[in-house]
Amino acid sequence: MAEAVPVRCPACLRENGYTVPVFPCACGSPVVPPLDLAAEPLPLTRRTWSETWVAVRCGACGREGEWPHPEVGCASCGTVVRIPVHPLTAEPGAGSPGHPPPRPRPAPAHPAPAPDASGPGPGQGRSQGRGAAVGGAGAGAGPGHASSPAARRPAFRPLTIRTARDAVTTAALYLRWLGFQDVRQPDGRPVPSAAVDLRAPGLVAQVDPTTAPAGLRAVECVWLNGLTSCATSVYFALAGYTDEARIRADDLGIPLFVMDLTGMPQPVNDPADELLGTGA
Repeated sequence: MAEAVPVRCPACLRENGYTVPVFPCACGSPVVPPLDLAAEPLPLTRRTWSETWVAVRCGACGREGEWPHPEVGCASCGTVVRIPVHPLTAEPGAGSPGHPPPRPRPAPAHPAPAPDASGPGPGQGRSQGRGAAVGGAGAGAGPGHASSPAARRPAFRPLTIRTARDAVTTAALYLRWLGFQDVRQPDGRPVPSAAVDLRAPGLVAQVDPTTAPAGLRAVECVWLNGLTSCATSVYFALAGYTDEARIRADDLGIPLFVMDLTGMPQPVNDPADELLGTGA
């Protein structure tokens, strides 16, 4: 597993740990986006489909593929930043008869960390936001916490998000991974909202797969739904949250998670950290 690298938030200047995702090439080799850590991360204020993907070349077979652009949510202010990636360079002789498969390019000045079997264990280093900054996805699952629920859970296996349905599926899988049983969309006609409801015994969750940050009203609505159902309220957003929504969620104790396109939910407030550590 790749090691975490520090990424400074351009809004509050806090350094957040970010674990570079490893994608599977069609040839079976791991593909790691080559981060350009010399360039400044850019705050993500709006998403466009073309900018959410980046071309990465497999170092083993030379195949070029489109993968989610690396992003990380700040654990302090909630800003989602996009991490620059080194652009592709031409491979001389690539694809020409008589030429062997291209070899990996020389390492850039700031290469992306290579996968390391001695890296963080299950539940550590996979989260790219607040969880990574406090010790990985299994916050509190380090030495001395071997019996905690986070330590007993296997590593979460993310699903790459390409559509809104993928975002909902990822949130459902993550909730099951946390220990909630029978997570599903409720029956009946859905309310006219961009967010998608997920329910389970003792759980009310909403997933916002849009490209706009979730606002104050969205957080208060999921809190009211949980209050009337005597259930835990959880919110997932693809584009992060407004400052008002984060403050209100902290006041109400609503766990907030942000999802990047690699499909790895990240806790962005203390209630989310607590839920991640204790599980359902």
